[in-house]
Amino acid sequence: MKKLCSLDDFKDVQVLGFDTTGDGEQDIFVIYRDGQVFAYRNSCPHTGAPLNWMPDQFLASDGALIQCQNHDAYFQIEDGVCVGGPCPGETLQPVNVSIVGRDILIDVTS
Repeated sequence: MKKLCSLDDFKDVQVLGFDTTGDGEQDIFVIYRDGQVFAYRNSCPHTGAPLNWMPDQFLASDGALIQCQNHDAYFQIEDGVCVGGPCPGETLQPVNVSIVGRDILIDVTS
């Protein structure tokens, strides 16, 4: 496990994207909500394109769902299942993370 960030990094936001490969792209994103973290690969199951159109922009305007900015697919935050758009029933690829103290750790094998 490797430290990805701290819960303190989520003071004013619900979601953050991270470059874990060093290529300058946000390849995963983490959502912190109600004391839980949810993390996914930044790749739409419909096209493989990144979900965000700007850094850290992964949620629909109301914050209730993850939104693919390329073609308006919508995914549940809790399980990554597509509930609207061109890929219903498909899922985002989860990333294993855990909270230890105030740190969010990523499983580097996932």
